[in-house]
Amino acid sequence: MTAPLRRVFVRRPGGVDRWREYGWRAAPDPAGIVEEHKALVATLEAAGAEVVVGEPLDSALDAIYVHDPVAVTSRGAVLLRPGKELRQVEVDAIEHDFRAAGIDVLARLEAPATAEGGDMLWLDERTLVVGRGYRTNGAGVDALRAALPDVEVTAVDLPHHHGRGEVLHMLSLISPLADDLALVQLPLLPVRLVELLEERGVGFVEVSDEEFESMACNVLALAPRVVLALDGNPKTRRRLEAAGVEVRVYSGEDLSRKGDGGPTCLTRPLVRG
Repeated sequence: MTAPLRRVFVRRPGGVDRWREYGWRAAPDPAGIVEEHKALVATLEAAGAEVVVGEPLDSALDAIYVHDPVAVTSRGAVLLRPGKELRQVEVDAIEHDFRAAGIDVLARLEAPATAEGGDMLWLDERTLVVGRGYRTNGAGVDALRAALPDVEVTAVDLPHHHGRGEVLHMLSLISPLADDLALVQLPLLPVRLVELLEERGVGFVEVSDEEFESMACNVLALAPRVVLALDGNPKTRRRLEAAGVEVRVYSGEDLSRKGDGGPTCLTRPLVRG
């Protein structure tokens, strides 16, 4: 999850009229969200990544957060089944996009399984930690184990925090920065996950508590110790830089802040290395 980013999938924003139904904090500006997304794509390209751009889904506002409806492995993709019911329409669209981009589809989760990409942390190519919470259920964990027989899948329980109505993915609590370093919201991190990371010699950069709610913990590794972050959160940025991490930023007032989706949410890495 931290090797140099070579190829990445994103989706252009579509209609914004259903923002209340999708639980966004405020109505995104239709022109502003498009311009911010274009700038994000340019930033990813400037970092050396080939950016595969999917067409908008006008009826699905959350579809810009492409990390959640699919998991990507070294052998191909696993189509997931989001726990947020409104998002389940995204799966067919991303299957179409992936097949058009030449990406093999290995499996697809079916009811009653639910799982979202934001609840998945790869420790290496054969070790996957899955956060069991309100968006990824036990049946989803079992389905992932069946779909990935060569992968060790370890489940950890996520905290209740603000409850069912507010997304708290595992990747809201941790972002890998390098093989030996991670950005974390340590007070909310599952104990078993802390132990797994410590066993691997992974050090922690802790998010400023006052910046956690503004997605300071949600950063995308462009390469080891090089990350893309939502502009703002200066205290956490200083902590990252003090740990030797280069921080590049993008503007996301409409794209990220109003929908609570940071750079990890907005991207689905396809090839690293």
